[in-house]
Amino acid sequence: MDQKRCLTIQDISCMGRCSLTVALPVISAAGIETVIIPTAVLSNHTAGFKSWTFRDMTEDILPIVDKWNGYRNHFDAIYTGYLAASQVPVVSEVFDRLKDENTLILVDPAMADSGKMYPGFDLAFARRMAELVSKADITVPNLTEAAFMLGEEYRGHDYDRKYIAETARRLADLGPRYAVLSGISFEEGKVGVFTYDKKEAKENYFCTENIPGYFHGTGDIFASGLVSGLLNGMDITRAARLAHNLVHYAIQESVAANDSEVFYGVRFEPALGKFIEEINSFKKNNR
Repeated sequence: MDQKRCLTIQDISCMGRCSLTVALPVISAAGIETVIIPTAVLSNHTAGFKSWTFRDMTEDILPIVDKWNGYRNHFDAIYTGYLAASQVPVVSEVFDRLKDENTLILVDPAMADSGKMYPGFDLAFARRMAELVSKADITVPNLTEAAFMLGEEYRGHDYDRKYIAETARRLADLGPRYAVLSGISFEEGKVGVFTYDKKEAKENYFCTENIPGYFHGTGDIFASGLVSGLLNGMDITRAARLAHNLVHYAIQESVAANDSEVFYGVRFEPALGKFIEEINSFKKNNR
């Protein structure tokens, strides 16, 4: 069997666990060749650090793709993370150039959390991101991002399963076959993932213990784990469980280490062993 190939398009922080510094090791650990297009280079990520350097790579994105003409151009998946507003149409063009009938596109519309946009973004950007999501097979927003793309107000924790199911269906109506909502809790002390498959009209929810606290970079770990599972033959529900477990293991590692710099990013590296074991066990049982 040929090795799977994933292209991931997002920024890289030279220090701090997020974006490409998460995606590249996680996807590679899953046995997948990982190709990257950095959208920006930062000295460190912007959550918790007092200052940073930033180099915009927008003008390099399409020339990078141009240089690939004629060289192993099939990608089994294209996965996008955090993008600047000006990069959305450029990445849309990358999809048009590189996607074929066997390419899975996953868009993580990283732009907001806890009811607020990240600095530099507004609701107009949410509408543009929704247009990019329309070209995807899978989208993995948090509830804030989902609400903003759907033109709704963020409801916080005031929701039930009916609302989450309707939100997932409306996200899928934007274009993707699959909508995946992480960080969903229907009972105190539990947190999990809700998945919706538009083609099969099938929804699923599972949960684990909720470890209190805010842990930077978990969305990037989740999306990277999800695409890893899918490219290893898992269906959307099993891949989402794999990704959620990786996040859970990484948070456990950070808590066990009494990591005071939680803004730096969770310790996913020690959790990769269990992640690989899960993938290998699945492959062994599904030959």
